[in-house]
Amino acid sequence: MGCALSSPDKGDGNGKKIRKPKSWKHPQQITKTQLMQMRDEFWDTAPHYGGRKEIWDALRAAAETDLTLAQAIVDSAGIIIQSADLTICYDERGAKYELPKYVLSEPTNLIRDG
Repeated sequence: MGCALSSPDKGDGNGKKIRKPKSWKHPQQITKTQLMQMRDEFWDTAPHYGGRKEIWDALRAAAETDLTLAQAIVDSAGIIIQSADLTICYDERGAKYELPKYVLSEPTNLIRDG
């Protein structure tokens, strides 16, 4: 009747574990530099579309690290994961946060710089 009996898949009530996004292809081939520019533009403008800046900051940190640390960041920020690949999340107040795949992973047709 304590924590030792709780199910490990229940977690903090969120229940979803982060996973790597599925492979995807950008409509045109892009370079790593172009991808980084797209990501920077998204993160610079994302808070202007609603939600809380601290949640956007946590999502960016989660998107830019490995899965284990990303899970810890999301859990500690109280982010509710709708899609395990982080493309759709909510904060505790119900605000929706949508992340494009290009901020979460690289496309299969990425051109390596240099």
